[in-house]
Amino acid sequence: MAEDGRPIIVKRVKKAAHGHHGGAWKIAYADFVTAMMAFFLLMWLLGSKGKTDLEAISEYFKTPLAVALQGGKAVGASQSILKGGGKDLTQKKGQVKQTDKPEVRTPDLKSAKAELEKQEMQQLKALKQKIEDAIESSPTLKHFSKQLLIDITTEGLRIQIVDEQNRPMFASSKAELQPYAKQILHEIGQMLNGVPNKISLSGHTDAVPYPNGEKSYSNWELSSDRANASRRELVGGGMDETKLLRVVGLSSAVLFDKTNPLNPVNRRISIIVMNKKAEEEALNDDSAVKVNAAEPLPQAAELKVN
Repeated sequence: MAEDGRPIIVKRVKKAAHGHHGGAWKIAYADFVTAMMAFFLLMWLLGSKGKTDLEAISEYFKTPLAVALQGGKAVGASQSILKGGGKDLTQKKGQVKQTDKPEVRTPDLKSAKAELEKQEMQQLKALKQKIEDAIESSPTLKHFSKQLLIDITTEGLRIQIVDEQNRPMFASSKAELQPYAKQILHEIGQMLNGVPNKISLSGHTDAVPYPNGEKSYSNWELSSDRANASRRELVGGGMDETKLLRVVGLSSAVLFDKTNPLNPVNRRISIIVMNKKAEEEALNDDSAVKVNAAEPLPQAAELKVN
């Protein structure tokens, strides 16, 4: 009976459907959207800045805080995208320091000089080709093409008009040009007037002694007179006389044919379209006379152009 008096307890588990979690998820989603907007806005701002501004931003974040507050190098510079900085944090336009000045680069004079020399060489080569084409297309010049020698030396473009055995440029032992030689010089004078370079002109003879001897009128005077006669014909052909820098007579000091000093080819007129270097050397050293780059001359008779 005692056991029958115990109360019977029945536990029933009530099952119910889960309700919603309130608005917490909305806050998380809003934070995510805000973060994405900020990220894309940052990307857009960075994409709109130049290389210099990006480097300034990078340098700003690399700078320690202590240096930034004390006005470290390039911190808050006035041209920086990040204004302010320096000791006075109230400044809004940024500090201006000597280190903010643009770097001044020293020009590479050697490279510039090499480039100018390259351009000058191209111009001389173009002139050489122009003269060769003119010789080929002109009936007069083509007939005497064997007497026109054109090459490029370290002094510039050299044009040599040489004698042949039966076709001399000048009357024997005189400075009188033959008619065909005048025509050649006229043609060359017109072409030389188209370039800005200065001109050097020299007369040469062979080693045959002048008939009247060396004491009174010699090959030195003869070569000088022939050079001056050639100068007059170049100017008569249209070349500006101010282009002439030097007119010299060299006698037989610089032979074309060194093995045969009596060869008629040694009698010649040499015209050099001078490059800038040769022009400067000529202006700086009036006593130095050079006909080609390889041979310094022991003696020369230099003319006073009139």
